[in-house]
Amino acid sequence: MRNVGSAGLSGYMSFSEKAAGDLIADLKEQLSSHFKEVMVGLMYPPPAYDAHELWHAMKGAGTDENCLIEILASRTNGEIFQMREAYLLQYSNNLQEDIYSETSGHFRDTLMNLVQVLWEACQQKTGEHKTMMQMILCNKSYPQLWLVFQEFQNISGQSLVDAINDCYDGYLQELLVAIVRCVQDKASYFAYKLYRAIHDFGFHNKTVIRILIARSEIDLMTIRKRYKERFGKSLFHDIKNFASGHYEKALLAICAGDVEDY
Repeated sequence: MRNVGSAGLSGYMSFSEKAAGDLIADLKEQLSSHFKEVMVGLMYPPPAYDAHELWHAMKGAGTDENCLIEILASRTNGEIFQMREAYLLQYSNNLQEDIYSETSGHFRDTLMNLVQVLWEACQQKTGEHKTMMQMILCNKSYPQLWLVFQEFQNISGQSLVDAINDCYDGYLQELLVAIVRCVQDKASYFAYKLYRAIHDFGFHNKTVIRILIARSEIDLMTIRKRYKERFGKSLFHDIKNFASGHYEKALLAICAGDVEDY
């Protein structure tokens, strides 16, 4: 079910919707724990999986802001557009409205801008620093942002990440930094997220599962390369050390591995 392109979402939601739904229901009934999360996640095409993760990030006990940041800061315009459609089809809810109701402040405003996707030219010219930062990061393409970042450093003498860290805090800071990191090198951003999920949070299963499944058909090989370059050990090695049983085998099958990883 993972190999679904731009035209595949409607196919998933029509011809194979019932079959996929039945199989997902069977998997949920027959499997348990994190192994179940992996196998169920693999049944969704990418836009539907993102929608699934966002729904559960907002509709559970409390809002998982880190999940919102990771998904919305890293997806392309087209991916976000498909995600919004999938969200509406699966849950009969508007993604923007749910984000508005579950978040607040400048963090909410920036998420809302990201979800709009259309990169419309901003009409407001308030001059407020935080509003301008949000507009720049949410209304430019990646090539434009890269040029903006370079020019910012030339003029100010500091990186945009350092400037954001000086000016902001909390989830808004994390969101803006995530956008910058994804523009600079998306694979490195995900490698860092995986390393922290494995080593700093006692193997944060939801984050590891989400990233491996979401990036499995996009750039997971590059993420693996960045992971080993930056942290010395392979992603395959670290998963093998921290996971076990069928859950471990499922994660390693998604991750794959070269001879030196074993």
